[in-house]
Amino acid sequence: MANFLIIILCFLAGVAFRKSKTLPADAHKGINAWIIYIALPALSFKYLPHITWTKHLIFPAVAPILVWLFAWLLITMYSRFKKLNKATTGGLKLVSGLSNTSFIGFPLIMAYFSEKELAIAIICDQITFAILATFGVLVAIRSSQKQQLSIGTLVKKALSFPPLIACVLSLTLPHFVNISFLNPLFDKLSITVGPLALFSIGLQLKFGGWFSQLKTIRIALFYKLILAPALIFLIAIVLQLNGIISKITIFEMAMPSQLTSAVIVEQYNLNPKLANMVVGIGIVLGFITTGIWWLVLKYSGLV
Repeated sequence: MANFLIIILCFLAGVAFRKSKTLPADAHKGINAWIIYIALPALSFKYLPHITWTKHLIFPAVAPILVWLFAWLLITMYSRFKKLNKATTGGLKLVSGLSNTSFIGFPLIMAYFSEKELAIAIICDQITFAILATFGVLVAIRSSQKQQLSIGTLVKKALSFPPLIACVLSLTLPHFVNISFLNPLFDKLSITVGPLALFSIGLQLKFGGWFSQLKTIRIALFYKLILAPALIFLIAIVLQLNGIISKITIFEMAMPSQLTSAVIVEQYNLNPKLANMVVGIGIVLGFITTGIWWLVLKYSGLV
């Protein structure tokens, strides 16, 4: 119950501060910087060195790739049918194919499951970012009329992202250096992810003008919140992938659209208004649909 109260309180606090204009319009950028540069790397060092690697962890690594590929295919067909422009198509691919595995996913996993399952979620999150930093940016560049493709830019963006660097270091450094004395520090820093992420989301939510784009928004949200996790759930059943790893993977794929994907959409001018509405409405609906998916997983037989 305490985790749910934290989610509601932090989220509504962000909304209240945005509406009251108590904070500067770009206050969320400073909060996001703390999360990306400090809190998420600490989370990697807290959990990843202690993971027992097995073949079962292939599933949380592959699932985000499948969600991205299915989204790419669906949006490509939909855009041809509706004759959407190149920029809008690219923006929809980004917000439909990438899950909010950290800012929303981590707090909800702690609320519905337990904190120890975050190790599995981090795998989903790192793969999701890797997709954004490579294929996502590639789609954004190709969909923009003003940008030229640069492989060097793609590599630089991927290799300079702090959580990705922390992920690599947390998996390698403990094999050579004893950093266990830093565990209390990682514990304290990592607990700031959930509250600050939810507060940041509340600061950024905007819903104006959504009704005129309802059909397109509906397609993106139906895929992200319903169809994508259903496909991963079906794969788990067919392959008989039982246990908590499968449950957390499916739950992570049920998260609303990744916030960072909307930032990329805005950077490359891929109909950012539409993308922000998909992200904003998806977050609100996601609090409901993830609860439904938790019930589905609880009584699914994936024990």
